[in-house]
Amino acid sequence: MALLTALVVIGVACGIAAWFVIREAGRLAMEPPPPVFDPEEAYEWVVEHVPDVVAATLTPDDVRRILDFQLEYFRRKGVTGNGSSANPPGDVVVGGAETVDYILERARVTGEAYLPEQVHAVIETQLAYLRAIGAIGPPAGPAPGEGPTGPRPA
Repeated sequence: MALLTALVVIGVACGIAAWFVIREAGRLAMEPPPPVFDPEEAYEWVVEHVPDVVAATLTPDDVRRILDFQLEYFRRKGVTGNGSSANPPGDVVVGGAETVDYILERARVTGEAYLPEQVHAVIETQLAYLRAIGAIGPPAGPAPGEGPTGPRPA
């Protein structure tokens, strides 16, 4: 009788465990977990994929410094987090001249000198990495109700 009770208890425990596994697998299939940004993986990816013309003029330490300044810029804009803070409301646009200007200014303050073309190439490669892992969407287009050069005439 004790053997039968033990088998029933083990069977019920296995059934409950199977139910939880199947439920979670279904939930993950419907809603995959958000992408996770790993700075080391991003750095290695950018060093591998930065255009050769720029790679010839920057050291790996330069690339890391530019990426660190970019992450600092992202933090200031409120687009990074550790998963426990709220996401910024609405869409956030990053990239372009504002980011390059920030990085060039931060580099000047720390005694480094980069060309805008170098910074732009590293940033574009980093954004390509973020798109590849699904962390950001495609480039933003005009807002609804606006044409390519501003508000549409009524």
